[in-house]
Amino acid sequence: MPTQKKRIAINFGGGYVPGLNSVIAAAARAAAELGWETVGICDGFDSLLFPERYPDGAFLDLASLAPMSLDYSNGCILGTAAASDPFHVRAISPENIVEEVDRSDDLLRALSDEGIDAVISVAGSRALSILHKLSRKGLTTVCIPKSIENDIAATSLSFGFNSALSFLAEMLERARHAARSARRIGVVEVPGEFAGWLALQSGMAVCADAVLIPEIPYDLKKVAQKLKGKADRGQGFGLVVVAEGAKPLKAQSGPPKTADASLRVSLSPGATGEEGPHVIERSGRAAAEVSRELTRLTDLPGYPLVLSEIARGGVPTVVDRQLGLGYGAAAVRALKEGHSGVMVIFEPPDINFISLAEAINKVRAVPSDSEFLRIVRALGICLGD
Repeated sequence: MPTQKKRIAINFGGGYVPGLNSVIAAAARAAAELGWETVGICDGFDSLLFPERYPDGAFLDLASLAPMSLDYSNGCILGTAAASDPFHVRAISPENIVEEVDRSDDLLRALSDEGIDAVISVAGSRALSILHKLSRKGLTTVCIPKSIENDIAATSLSFGFNSALSFLAEMLERARHAARSARRIGVVEVPGEFAGWLALQSGMAVCADAVLIPEIPYDLKKVAQKLKGKADRGQGFGLVVVAEGAKPLKAQSGPPKTADASLRVSLSPGATGEEGPHVIERSGRAAAEVSRELTRLTDLPGYPLVLSEIARGGVPTVVDRQLGLGYGAAAVRALKEGHSGVMVIFEPPDINFISLAEAINKVRAVPSDSEFLRIVRALGICLGD
């Protein structure tokens, strides 16, 4: 028996990851099997909140495409909205003051006016919280976890992580060769503000000399000791992988410098609240600080290398292609079964659903008893502790 015809929309919130088109292809094809219509929302929810910027309209008719012929390696046909939040939209008041306003009702009204019955959102951790609030206001939604850092709670594998991991492992191997030939310490910063999965697993894959992650405050004297021991054996070079959010064991004296909340509203949405070259984007800070301090402690020249946004590019791995197809088809199945306000999760070998409330406001950090940590220590890779 065919189900009642629905009109569902697909969109992407958060940063880009490889292979997003595979999710579109799977969801569109699974929906077509049920006789449902699918459309894509351009640039997250931006096209609905700012229709004046989209003269061709906010929606892309996915029925006009051949879903399974989408090029998985050719970006994302819908675009993403990394910093879009309908509950906090920046606007200029009549007094010419920058302020944040709640436009969530405008968004829900726009979806209703277009006859959208449900929204499938491929989202990172921040966007999941936004969608949870929209769900509580009546939006029928199913979410798919997307994160190259694999930091989304309740699922063992976020879409995009495997592709980023494979790419970074290749880049780290290249960095090691460069460090060896130049007789330097290569300090490579990778994404991981709150969770160190990407640094830990990529560093383990290439047997780096040290891996520094947010979960374990580091002492660079321990790292320097390992590198100097290596130099004494005639190997005056090294490879250190540091996650963006890694912190030293002893922070600098004095309270942390943070921007006033009212000032942050007037700054770029990416403002960190810090001073210096990282006031807008913290990327690169960890590599620079670690490289500078290791050079001082070892007398070996260091060079920092930052692989942040570049880790989001490239061709998706077969694992992510399959995961994208599985997640997309499962999201349609969730809607067919009457679910809303849920996230699709991968629990090998099954794909299940859990409430968004169970997935938000948490970080999937590396646990202290992680098997990966045991392996890294057994391989002699220094964690700075």
